[in-house]
Amino acid sequence: MIKVLNREKYHQILAQYLPEKALDYVVSLLEQHPVHLKITRERSTKHGDFRSGLGRQPMISINHNLNPYAFLITLLHEIAHYKVYKKYIRRRKPHGKEWKTMFRDLMTPMLDQRIFPETLHNIMVEHMKNPKASSSSDPTLAKALKQYDTPNGTQLLNDLKTDDYFEFKGKVFKLGSKKRTRYMCHEVKTNRDYLINQLAEVHKIN
Repeated sequence: MIKVLNREKYHQILAQYLPEKALDYVVSLLEQHPVHLKITRERSTKHGDFRSGLGRQPMISINHNLNPYAFLITLLHEIAHYKVYKKYIRRRKPHGKEWKTMFRDLMTPMLDQRIFPETLHNIMVEHMKNPKASSSSDPTLAKALKQYDTPNGTQLLNDLKTDDYFEFKGKVFKLGSKKRTRYMCHEVKTNRDYLINQLAEVHKIN
């Protein structure tokens, strides 16, 4: 767990995770909005989250293994949640219009400064017109962001072909038909079928 308290500490820690050109901007945001920032282990179900703290200091947690651009997007996403929480006394929808507006406002300086590589920049411009609950909910953005991950031998399920075999969470599957945003996948060992998200990171078996 990492709790950052001053500008020097913010720079020292976040320099490991953020694009260099975004560092000063993000540090300034965190100085303005005193949340408890926690860099955490990888979580397969989410990249980050915001918790109001229930009377204690609000907390933002971000997965440590995100690439710099994914880390930046996720952190601004969660700061937007914090700002909605602080501004509105009554509860708002987690990813409603108030959050979308906050997120756009926070991301605009990064787009204006062209922090992202050209291809990713253009995708982000489109994404921010109607931001999703997660970057993983946008297949185009998720695929573009994966190009900047440290290679680990995985690929997106959506990039496989029908009848390809792959490993996911320690089990071997055969890829079947697509059902909207998920694929019907047949687990070889148990002969059971499962729906798996198209953006799941899997190991293809050749």
